[in-house]
Amino acid sequence: MNYQKLFESDINKDAISAWRASGKKALGVICCHVPQELLHAADVLPVRLRATGCEDYNEAEVWMSSFSCSFAKSILQYLIDNVYNLDGLVTSDGCMQAARIYDNWKAYSKKSGKEQTIIEIGAPRMNSATTRAYYKEELKILIDGLEKLTGNKVTDDKLIKSIEIYNEARGLVKKVLELQKAERPVITGAEAMRIMLSSTNMPVEEYLELLKAFLADVPNRKPVSGHRARLMVIGSALDDPRYIEAIENKGGLVVADTLCLGSMTFGDELKVSRDDVLGSIADYYLERIVCPRMIDNRDRLHALIVNRATEYKVDGLLYVKMQNCECWGGENTYLEPALKDAGVPILYLEREEKLANIGQLEIRAEAFIEMIEKED
Repeated sequence: MNYQKLFESDINKDAISAWRASGKKALGVICCHVPQELLHAADVLPVRLRATGCEDYNEAEVWMSSFSCSFAKSILQYLIDNVYNLDGLVTSDGCMQAARIYDNWKAYSKKSGKEQTIIEIGAPRMNSATTRAYYKEELKILIDGLEKLTGNKVTDDKLIKSIEIYNEARGLVKKVLELQKAERPVITGAEAMRIMLSSTNMPVEEYLELLKAFLADVPNRKPVSGHRARLMVIGSALDDPRYIEAIENKGGLVVADTLCLGSMTFGDELKVSRDDVLGSIADYYLERIVCPRMIDNRDRLHALIVNRATEYKVDGLLYVKMQNCECWGGENTYLEPALKDAGVPILYLEREEKLANIGQLEIRAEAFIEMIEKED
C-alpha cells in the first residue's frame, strides 16, 4: 500500500468534502482538550484545525484583538476563506485564543448567514473530583449537540469502539516516534511532524491503514545521515514542517517534541471502565499532560520534558514560543532550572505563524548546533 499521503501535511479539504458528500457531518476541532472519540462515536468527522501556510490574516485581525496570537488569527482567516469545508466547529477554553476563535467565528458566521453548529466546552485547569464532575457534564453537553446535529445516538458501546480505534492510532504513532531513538533514525523530525499532522486530513480509519503500511516498510528505509546534533522541540502550537526543515538543513536532527500538534496529540492509551465510559474519557483528558495550561501539573510536565530529552539522547532543546502565547509565554522561567540540572542546553526562539524570518531562524539554529555538537 502506498503510504505517501502520510507526508502530505498541507491542509487538504478533499476528505472533508467527500465525507460531507456522503451525507455525514464534519466539525472543526480547536484545541486538544476536545475528545475526538465523542465526535467519532456520533459518526462526525473531527478535523483538527490548523493554520499551516497562512500568509495573510488581515480580515481575521479586524475581528480579533491585536494581542491574539497569529496561529489563532490564521485559523479564523481560514474559516472566513472556507479553506475548510465544515458544518461547524467544537472548541474548549483550553486557552484564551481558542475561545476567541469560537466567539468571533460564531459572530462572523451569524452575520454572513452561514448555518453552523458551534459548540464550546469548558476544560478545567485543575484536576480534582469537582473539576472532573464538571468536565464530564460539559462532555454530556457536547454529546447532546452532536446527537442533535446528526440524529445519531452516542452510546457507551459506540464510545468504547471509538476509544479502541483512537488507542490503536496512539500505539502506532508511538512506534513511529520510537524510531527516532536510534542513533541513526530512518526518519527526520520534519517527516515525523508531517506524519502526525496528516492525521488532521483524513478519517482515523484511513490514517491507521497508512501508518501500518509505513511501519511495514521501515526496514527498507535508509538511516538519516549528516546531522551534527540531536534536538528536541517544545513550546507553542507548531504546525508547519518547513520550520523543522529549516533547522534540520543546518545540521540539527529533531528527534523528539512535546508539541500539542505533535506527539502530545496522541499520548498514552486511554483506559476505559465500562462502569463509567464518559467518566473515563473525562479522567483521561484532564489527567494527561499536553501543555502548561493545567495549574496543578507543572512539575509533571517538566519531568516529562526532561525525561524525554534524556530518553531520546538529545544534545539540545529548542523552546519555540508563538508571540502572545498565553500558555508558553513565561513557562521557561519555571522550566529552565530543571533543564539546567539535567545538563540540557536551551535555545529560545520566538515565531509567528507566517514563516517570514526563516533566515534568522537558520542563523540562530546553526550557531546553537555548532555550540552543542559533539566531536567524533
